[in-house]
Amino acid sequence: MRKLNEIRNAVREKRPLIHCITNPISINQCANAILAAGARPIMAEHPAEVKEITETADALMLNLGSITDARMQSMEISLRAAKEKGIPVVLDAVGTACSTLRRKFAARLLEIATPTVLKGNYSEIYALHQAAYRSAGVDADTALTEDDVREAAGGLARKYHMTVLASAKTDIVTDGARYALIRNGTPQLTTVTGTGCMLGALCGAYLSVCTGMEASAAACVVLGTCGQMAETPKGSWTFMVNLLDALSTAADTQLEDLMDVEEI
Repeated sequence: MRKLNEIRNAVREKRPLIHCITNPISINQCANAILAAGARPIMAEHPAEVKEITETADALMLNLGSITDARMQSMEISLRAAKEKGIPVVLDAVGTACSTLRRKFAARLLEIATPTVLKGNYSEIYALHQAAYRSAGVDADTALTEDDVREAAGGLARKYHMTVLASAKTDIVTDGARYALIRNGTPQLTTVTGTGCMLGALCGAYLSVCTGMEASAAACVVLGTCGQMAETPKGSWTFMVNLLDALSTAADTQLEDLMDVEEI
């Protein structure tokens, strides 16, 4: 796959516009993650304007966290616009393991257009593959094994002809034939809200310059290694500040020294 430094430099040179329709809980973190990558965020979500804005974007990120009727309507409009214009899309399937509404809506979006990347934690990806599966809350189910999720992710990727990113301690990225296992990160990433959404936002930024497999793997490496660099005993707020600092200042050599990627 394309080298990490090439992807990061391409984003900085292009300064792509990334349209995010995401949840208000993490909107600030997502925008800052995109800025740190060298791209430009726009977080418009009103149904009357999203078609026009999506048509000018270089990538679209849809995040199902904290959805509302208006946000759902906007996502459908933006997804249709992206399909018409050939704009790459990240669909972050937040909460599909615990909410029938979100699961059905994710299925609806997959009917409208296949995203370039489908992202979710282990539970969310497994839930979209196994209709009977349920979990509590938006956190990944620790009972699911890497093998369970690898099979589910590969099945979804082959069914819809897309890249699937399943995030957990080991991130799994697959197009149904190839797999990248990324083992970067720190438990502190789970102590602050929005880091999973930031992963989707970074994926959107990188997707504007490379393939779904490359963008997903790059996003996992960057967030994971920057998380390792940000570790602190001081607490959650300091960790988040350190994380944003690392995302905006880390050199390619620092990330490459820490990156732990297995391709199979």
